[in-house]
Amino acid sequence: MRHDRKAKIVATLGPASNDADTIQALAEAGVSVFRLNFSHGTHTDHRRHFAAIRKAEKTVGRRLGTVADLQGPKLRLGEFKDRHVTLEAGKSFRLDLSKRKGDHTRAPLPHREVFAALKPKMDLLLDDGLIRLRVRKCGPDFANTLVINGGSLSDHKGVNVPNVELPISPLTAKDRLDLEAALKMGVDWIALSFVQRPRDLQKARKLINGKAALMAKLEKPAAIEYLNEIVSLSDAIMIARGDLGVELPPEDVPSVQRQIIRVCRQAGKPVVVATQMLLSMVGAPTPTRAEASDVATAVYEGADAVMLSTETAAGDYPVEAAKMMDRIIARVEQDTHYQAIIDAESAAPEATEADAITAAARQVAHTISAAAIVTYTTSGSTTLRAARARPDVPILCLTAWPQTARQLTLAWGVHSAVSEEIRDFNNMLEKAERIALEQGVAKPGQKIVVTAGMPFGTPGKTNILRIATVKKQ
Repeated sequence: MRHDRKAKIVATLGPASNDADTIQALAEAGVSVFRLNFSHGTHTDHRRHFAAIRKAEKTVGRRLGTVADLQGPKLRLGEFKDRHVTLEAGKSFRLDLSKRKGDHTRAPLPHREVFAALKPKMDLLLDDGLIRLRVRKCGPDFANTLVINGGSLSDHKGVNVPNVELPISPLTAKDRLDLEAALKMGVDWIALSFVQRPRDLQKARKLINGKAALMAKLEKPAAIEYLNEIVSLSDAIMIARGDLGVELPPEDVPSVQRQIIRVCRQAGKPVVVATQMLLSMVGAPTPTRAEASDVATAVYEGADAVMLSTETAAGDYPVEAAKMMDRIIARVEQDTHYQAIIDAESAAPEATEADAITAAARQVAHTISAAAIVTYTTSGSTTLRAARARPDVPILCLTAWPQTARQLTLAWGVHSAVSEEIRDFNNMLEKAERIALEQGVAKPGQKIVVTAGMPFGTPGKTNILRIATVKKQ
């Protein structure tokens, strides 16, 4: 089962989608990559989900990718005597390291790193930004604040410190255990939360040790200051708009999303737009028109993938949400202006043999109305380079490595297939023609454009372009 869409769908698994039948239904609805959210569930739960994904992969006949999303550090208040309080604007409120339960005048905040970063006149956001506090006086173990925006506040609500780079590692003790379990499971991607600076990726990269690809979640505005470096050090990017939108003004989020997508496209790194895309479908069978427009905007901007979170993890209509996402993407890509919009921001080829071949393949495929571009790859770089060019025909990725094939299910326009390693040049063309026919990418008599690197199996070396005509088998 191959989907003709170029933008991909990522679906989060959870209580609403934790059985094998629903996971298969999501795959059949068009999901290419499944997100295992390690903020919730046990390792046993995730192993069960992973096994169901691999089973669904065999049933639908195409590769399915997996992302293990690590929780990262969570900054939260402690507890209140009466479980909740009401803060009034204009009143004072104290945060401190004391373990005593809070009241309407103070609350425990068991995070010394937060106090170390605070300065007078800084703002603190509580409960996803619903409550705003302004620091009047602070020290290494306390902060006296003024309530700017009040409201109801209960135990363990989240705390955000906008515009501050906190001295906190993105990998907690829990994350290290989760990472070990995810790698042992065989996941394709590791999504790293709470990335603030380039060095945050280095420790994760070392721990992953080549066993999975690394996706950086951009959810802290501080990370945007290092955007180019973070994109360069990552294998993919997730725009976590929910968390990002807590610390950024709402009017800034669309332009930041566009900026991140543009940088990722220039670098040839897959980018996922995530959070609240079809949120009303948690409890309704159809989205709002604004939500449909939001998904469409990400697709017009050239995002590699759009993600369903609560919609498929805990909503009442998980499969319907995936089908709706599929229809929205398909409708955008049928727009006669879509390719022109995508082309307008396509990255210029670099002055390398590999980019020259890839740019030529895109042009040749368009000129001769080829059915597809076929790429042979070991590491995935040849295929990602082809996806970076955003051709107007599908990209068929052939690789001998199943994990590479699954990682590339995230990339724009790519359909992945596993093939034995190539023996020689004629063998390359024969395999390209046969698999393009078997996968439904091309029909007998249609032309395909084939790119690869010589010597075969050398990562990152694309130096061959050939045109082949698909024959009847």
